[in-house]
Amino acid sequence: MSDILHRLPEFIGNHLVLAMLFAGVLVALIGNEFSRLFRGYRELTPAALTQLINRESPLLVDLSAAADFDKAHIPGARNVQVSQFDPENKDLAPVKERPVAVYCRTGTASAQAAARLVKAGFKQVFWLGGGLAAWREANLPVAKGR
Repeated sequence: MSDILHRLPEFIGNHLVLAMLFAGVLVALIGNEFSRLFRGYRELTPAALTQLINRESPLLVDLSAAADFDKAHIPGARNVQVSQFDPENKDLAPVKERPVAVYCRTGTASAQAAARLVKAGFKQVFWLGGGLAAWREANLPVAKGR
């Protein structure tokens, strides 16, 4: 091991671009992990969301389009269009202390919505990583219609 450490400066000197790329990737990974730890909301797998539903009965918010919601959604979810999603809404004020789980078809829009909920003062915010697609892939039940 000490032989590797003694030859490391020589390697870096001979492969400066490679060493710089490695350092850049390492800094990016560390930064990403720190931001994930301190963002205020947690990503859930379908199995973890199922446990949350069974234990704490969170408010489930589906951010899909109305037509997509009618085709399939997690049982008990409420549909809110992304364009109409407002965490500052007076109807949501009473549930700020209650767990809130958001999801969409793929998980992209719901991550942004989760960040908005945290910014609005919600204490327990979760989002379904992979969205409804991950839920269906896990063979979990879906409801149809309103």
